[in-house]
Parts: sequence; C-alpha cells; structure tokens
Amino acid sequence: MTKQDYYEVLGVSRDSSSEEIKRAYRQMALKYHPDKNPGNKDAEEKFKLAAEAYSVLIDHNKRSIYDQFGYEGLRGEGFSGFSGFNSSIFEDFEDILGNFFNFGFGNFFGTRQKRNSYYPSRGRDLTLELEVSLEEAAFGVEKEIKLNRIELCPVCKGSKMQPGTQKSVCSQCQGRGQVRYQQGFFTVSRTCSYCRGTGEIITSPCEECKGSGKIKKKKTLKIKIPAGVDNGIRLRMEGEGEAGDRGASRGDLYISIRVKKHELFERKNSNLFCQVSISFAKAILGTTLEIPTFEGKETLKIASSTQTGKVYNLKGKGMKNLHNNRKGDLFVKVDVRTPENLTKEQKEIIKQFAKSRGENLERAEHNIVSKVKNIFH
Repeated sequence: MTKQDYYEVLGVSRDSSSEEIKRAYRQMALKYHPDKNPGNKDAEEKFKLAAEAYSVLIDHNKRSIYDQFGYEGLRGEGFSGFSGFNSSIFEDFEDILGNFFNFGFGNFFGTRQKRNSYYPSRGRDLTLELEVSLEEAAFGVEKEIKLNRIELCPVCKGSKMQPGTQKSVCSQCQGRGQVRYQQGFFTVSRTCSYCRGTGEIITSPCEECKGSGKIKKKKTLKIKIPAGVDNGIRLRMEGEGEAGDRGASRGDLYISIRVKKHELFERKNSNLFCQVSISFAKAILGTTLEIPTFEGKETLKIASSTQTGKVYNLKGKGMKNLHNNRKGDLFVKVDVRTPENLTKEQKEIIKQFAKSRGENLERAEHNIVSKVKNIFH
C-alpha cells in the first residue's frame, strides 16, 4: 500500500514551520484521540497516522531525509512507521494533549505499566575515523581498534543500586512519576523533578558506579573493511556504541574511512591512473614495460612513434566496486622524456636525423612562432 504523504496527513505545506506542524497535529490528535472516539477504528488509525507524520516532520533530521528521499529514505535510516511513542517525543505529545484534557497514552498504546514519564534511554552512537592504505582499500582488511566507551556497571548491572537493596516509592509523586496541579479550569501534569519521572528513589546507590549504572571501559574491536571502500564511506557496526540505560538498546558505532594517497596511483571511483616515463628513443622505436599493479606486474607493449600523453588501458586492474564487486581499469599515461645535456656529437646526430626526414630546423621554428602569433591576432 502506498504511504500517504505526511504533509497531506497533517494538512500543512512543505515549508511549514515547527509551530505550524505542532498546531496542525494538535488539532488532529484532539479530534481523533481514542478517548473521544471509543471503539472507532477509523479514528484510531487516523490518530496513529497523525502521530507518525508528526514524529517525522517535527524532527529536523528525519524531515530532511523525508523531503529528499521520501518514506524509502526513512526506511534506509531504520524508521519503520509508527510503533508507539518513544521517550523523546512522548513528553511533547503529553504537552500537546495532556494539558488540555489530561489524556493518557499508556493504556492505549501499551507502552507503560505505570503512569510516569520515564523511559530508559538508548545508548549513544560513537563515530571514529579510520585511515587505510590504497592497497588495503583494494582488497579489504581487518583492523583492530581500541576505544573508551560507556558500559553497564558490572556490579549493579545497570540498576544503579547497591546489590541486595531495593528502591523506595517517591514521596513527592507517590510513585506516579508525575505531579499534578490545578491551573484555572485545567489539571496540569508535569514530570516529577525529585525522581525524574521514575516514580522511585534509590536509597543505596551502587558504590562502583556512584549510582550512575554505568562505567567507562576500554574495548578492543576487530573491524572488517570491505574491498572497494573510498574516502567518505561510513561503515556501521550495530550495537557497538555505548551502553544504554538498563533495558534499553546499545548505540551504534560509525567508522568514517579515509584512504591515504598512494605514491604511484591516483584513484577516481573504481579506476586507477598512473604515469610512466620513457626515453625519446624508446618512444620512437617502441618498447615493452612492466607495470606494477596490486595483483602483480603486468606487461605493457608501447607502440613505436608513441607521443607524450598517450594513454593505455589495462582492463580489470583497477579497484573493486563496493556495490557490485566489478573491477575498474588501470589507465597508464606515457610521458616521453626529452634528452638533456647532449654532447656535441649527439646533437649532430639529431641534426642529421632531422635532415634525413627533410626537416629544416630553423624554418620549422619560424613557422611555429608564426602560428602562435596568428592565434592572438
């Protein structure tokens, strides 16, 4: 089934501000909220779709991806549609709806057992840059890296409590995670600042992690770099970021690849380029060269009368394409070296050679100058 455009769902334009999007969502959410439409499946689906559209359009990064690549772009980033409210956006929905009608989401979506606003946070993503040689990029390589990252405390297992102890009910919110107060005609709910929405208080914090539930630990990882990687490629290692709160998933590790410059080869996509110099005599008579490649030496036959700038193509001797495993080519550009520091005798031989070909060296120079002048007149 084709996904409905999120902007159409909320009835806003593509250049709408965050406030306009929030206002449009509030109107739809109040209209289709299940508490106002008990047993109405159509209203329930519209409420969910509005929540899904809002969760994308109110998030700057998700909205940018959606504007450029549509729903498929979001799927590529791991977004799979509405799956209940996460901790970051839940409070926003509470602000929009809870302050008006004191609606709750826990029973409807099954996301909370208690009436509080605490959710365990997912672990932080980590990013690092890894340098590889062109040879390593050509064949792929396994690298070992070391990093400091946050892990769950091995003593309390992330509970933040000293083993053998228990939490107590928050005296400020009576375990609800929220405090309520009257504001005019409305009852307003806010996250309890004393227990931070958990509804519970730790009376005996873990001594190892000082009650944080986490510690910093050195970790060694082995990373497989696939053949064909290039500058700017970002690899993702799922679940190798920092640990989240107890009960939440780990973050991911992103590796940005940087390929070092090679002393011989220049790379453009899957193709390699290099330049070889040959003598004046070899250019005239032709020769055979041994060209180094990442798979060994290749024999290249240089034809007679080869000019500077001539390019030869060695098929399949370039880099592997990361996406289809096809190999690029190696392009070899020939540079003919003009002899230097000739002896008198050698210069005379060159003159005789020119004369045998009917060349008048002085007249040729004059003609070249004339042609150059004609370009500018």
